Amino acid sequence: MSLYHPESTLRAARERYFDLNNFAGGGYEEGWVKMRAGPIPIWFPNTVARVKAVRFHDLHHVLTEYPTTWRGEAEIGAWEVATGCAAHYQGWLLNLLAFAIGLLLNPRGVYRAFMRGRQSRNLYRATFSEELLARKVGDVRRELGLDKTPAPPAPADQKAFIFWSLVSAGVFAGTWAMALLPLAVLGLLVFVLAHNKCLTF
Repeated sequence: MSLYHPESTLRAARERYFDLNNFAGGGYEEGWVKMRAGPIPIWFPNTVARVKAVRFHDLHHVLTEYPTTWRGEAEIGAWEVATGCAAHYQGWLLNLLAFAIGLLLNPRGVYRAFMRGRQSRNLYRATFSEELLARKVGDVRRELGLDKTPAPPAPADQKAFIFWSLVSAGVFAGTWAMALLPLAVLGLLVFVLAHNKCLTF
């Protein structure tokens, strides 16, 4: 059974999505975004670029019905990569990170979502507006090709999946390297200062 009725407007369906996930209006005005990796909270800044992308991302959750669990975010990340994030560069980054995590946590789901994306479209090239939110869920699903059962993947789809899997792994490794670099530099500095202090004595 669909969580979001085809005759519902995107605005009403998005409100239901916010309520189901305890998002309190989407959090678009918040300065920071909080996620959890099990018991560990993860905070990152809620930039203007992220807000622009996440307004569409939330509508994509409604249209595709992928959940907001780690597995679900990996699936919608793979779907959005396959359909393309246009000029939403922060969307590209977050989706590629989710894609990489999904290759470990949910590889089959990520593969299916990517192949679904190869045969459908998203809203990232649209203009976010009240007119868009007033449209019916079912109409937009049909327009984007989300009402159809995907056909078997072609060889080009398989190659695209391998390519984007490698890209996502590279982005994931590079992001962690950049995040850990300040800690490595700090550790080296502490080691050098401690070593010099020992030499002084």
